[in-house]
Amino acid sequence: MATVIALATAALLLTTTPAIPPATSASGERPAASASGARPAASTTGDRLVARTESGLVRGARADGVERFLALPYAAPPVGDLRWRAPQPPPSWKGVRAADAWGNRCPAAASSNGPRSETEDCLYLNVFRPEGTRAGQRLPVLFWIHGGGLVNGSANQHDGTLIAQLENVVVVSVNYRLGVLGYLVHPALAAESGQAGNYGLLDQQAALRWVRRNIAAFGGDPRRVTIDGESAGGFSVCAHLTAPGSAGLFARGIMQSGSCVSRPLEDGERTGTQIATTLGCPDPATAAACLRALPPGRLIDGPQYTSFTHGTPALPESPDTAVRAGRFQRVPLMIGYNRDEGRTFLQGNRGWTRERYEEWVRTVFGDRAAAVLERYPWPARSDTFTSAYLTGAIATDAGLLAGIGGCPALRLARDLSAYTTVYGYRFDHRTGPGLTPEPAGYVWGAGHAAELAYLWPSFDNGTPIAPTFDAGERRLARDMVHYWGGFTRTGQPYAKGSARWPRLGDAVMSLRAAGRSTPVPEATMAAEHQCDLWQPGSAGSS
Repeated sequence: MATVIALATAALLLTTTPAIPPATSASGERPAASASGARPAASTTGDRLVARTESGLVRGARADGVERFLALPYAAPPVGDLRWRAPQPPPSWKGVRAADAWGNRCPAAASSNGPRSETEDCLYLNVFRPEGTRAGQRLPVLFWIHGGGLVNGSANQHDGTLIAQLENVVVVSVNYRLGVLGYLVHPALAAESGQAGNYGLLDQQAALRWVRRNIAAFGGDPRRVTIDGESAGGFSVCAHLTAPGSAGLFARGIMQSGSCVSRPLEDGERTGTQIATTLGCPDPATAAACLRALPPGRLIDGPQYTSFTHGTPALPESPDTAVRAGRFQRVPLMIGYNRDEGRTFLQGNRGWTRERYEEWVRTVFGDRAAAVLERYPWPARSDTFTSAYLTGAIATDAGLLAGIGGCPALRLARDLSAYTTVYGYRFDHRTGPGLTPEPAGYVWGAGHAAELAYLWPSFDNGTPIAPTFDAGERRLARDMVHYWGGFTRTGQPYAKGSARWPRLGDAVMSLRAAGRSTPVPEATMAAEHQCDLWQPGSAGSS
């Protein structure tokens, strides 16, 4: 039952993950460029803010001790006949392309992750480097993959200034195709090119190859690339560990609140055929052309496809099966999750009576409900949020939401550690400002996405988060940036003046405010999540 719920809720996971970044215009779209792709720029003779890419010259901007180059095209716009095809090389341009404004978000409906976008010309990445970095300097590279449930989100939610400035690394963030435009599987599409689905993953691979070829011009080291992603970005990191097309493109990986979820090809083809029929393209012989004729707005307003698909050339094997069997790139890894993942998603369950809560448990767990209710009983004193907290705790501990958090996260980290070096963490700061001030009185705890503002101060939901941090939370943010930077540089999370972070097997790092982060035995965390109940084959597991 838990597996069914996990797949059914995969599309939900980050459609509710908040963050609206600073935008370049009310729509968030990139200002118009010339037909060549370049916009006017000042004379560049000897200008250190001009870098040469394989497609042409780009001119960045300098602020806050960082030089940033925004909206660099790493692939051709996936429009027309290129919709639902592997990414193609970007066009070249003459002159100097201005790289001082964010690029278009990939098509997605309006959500807490940003405004609506219908612009398919969106395959851009951004580069942040410390001021004064020289071409060929070979600084380590942190390659960020945003979350959003594979259905929304954008690179411009995560300004890389802070990490680049404090940690002397080059930060790269990337847009990739989303939803039905990024992951649709259909037999007609497979017949054209030998595979269908996973287009967003192929986009990420194209961006990593762009980094391999171009990042030295920005002072980065193509041999020291760390991929890092949260939620859907964490799904992506796991997929890259096993995808043949990702082999050799990165040296380390960080998975934040992710899992190794995917769906089999046969299931994907059934779903894709149903989506095409719903969109008015039922004939297999004409479905590809029919779907490509639809405007982007029709596609993002229709049913979505929000999962990686295995059994394809891009992902021959389920990532979950592959990593647990040791068939993956055995690079050093950081893997972690948040203490209260489910509270971000299940706040809508507030206001329930005890009877309604217990009925929910019986519906979800059937004849295992009694064992679950024994561990998660209705308290003697309750309020309007009790049902949300209880269902959030169950979802976290059991990993009901696509395997994110709790016991599945601990098991995945342990399984990976049998084959490579793993550093595990749990984000444990439970009294922070939350993702939004609504609903009033709700305690977000260490909910899903709660850690992001500590690493990326630009991350918010329209209401600032990082500027509200108290002194202890500012210390936590500094510690986390140093740990992440240390791992990017050396393969070991290290923060001067903070607790030593041991490899998994000794303990899991508990990230806490005010300099109180400390290693905690894995067994202690497993007990806190009731993992004896949620082990495979136990009374509460599927």
